Amino acid sequence: MTDNVKGTYDKAFENVVRLRVMSILMVNAEYDFNSFKEILEVTDGNLASHLRNLEKQEYISVNKSFVGRKPMTNYSATKAGKQAFQEHLKFLENLIQENKS
Repeated sequence: MTDNVKGTYDKAFENVVRLRVMSILMVNAEYDFNSFKEILEVTDGNLASHLRNLEKQEYISVNKSFVGRKPMTNYSATKAGKQAFQEHLKFLENLIQENKS
């Protein structure tokens, strides 16, 4: 990675699942586990692992509730998560621009 590129490269977004999770949360106030699983086409365990990683980084928050008797887990991007993701995108955009011929 080059030092001239503006923005911040964030290893949390190296994985395509985490990158897509944050992309979804940037345009949705919240998103539930089953909807993530469906749109991302990943297993429960795989998705849970990536969501835990983003939660540990404090990039997403988790809200567990019940709809009737059924548990519902919703996720939303935190302010820090949105800022980190935007910085990561800025880094990628600038890297692409810098390397265009």
